[in-house]
Amino acid sequence: MTRSTDTIATSSVPPVDDGTWTFLTNHSHVLICLARDPQLRLRDLAEQVGITERAVQGIVKDLEAAGCLTRHREGRRNRYEIVTDRPMRHRVERQHLVGDLLGAMAPVTD
Repeated sequence: MTRSTDTIATSSVPPVDDGTWTFLTNHSHVLICLARDPQLRLRDLAEQVGITERAVQGIVKDLEAAGCLTRHREGRRNRYEIVTDRPMRHRVERQHLVGDLLGAMAPVTD
C-alpha cells in the first residue's frame, strides 16, 4: 500500500520566479510579513509584498473584518496582532487554522 506522502517528490531544480503566479495570495503574504514584524508600516509592507500601499490597506481591512487581524495604535504607529485560531477561508483549506499557515511560513512573534 502506498501512502499519499510517498507520492511527494523532491526536486533539485531551483524555483523559478518569473512573476506569473504564486502558491499563496497577497492576503497570506501580508499575514506572513506581519507575523515576522507586527509593527511594519503599510508602505514597507507594500514594498515587501510587491503591491501598492492602497492594496495593502484593503487587505488589512479584509483581514480585520474576517477576524484574522487586530490593529493596536501605539503612538503614531500601528502594531498588528494575528488571530491564529481562525480557520482558513477556502473550502479546500478550511480544516486548517491561520496559525497552521504561519507556523509553516513564519514564526509568530509577540
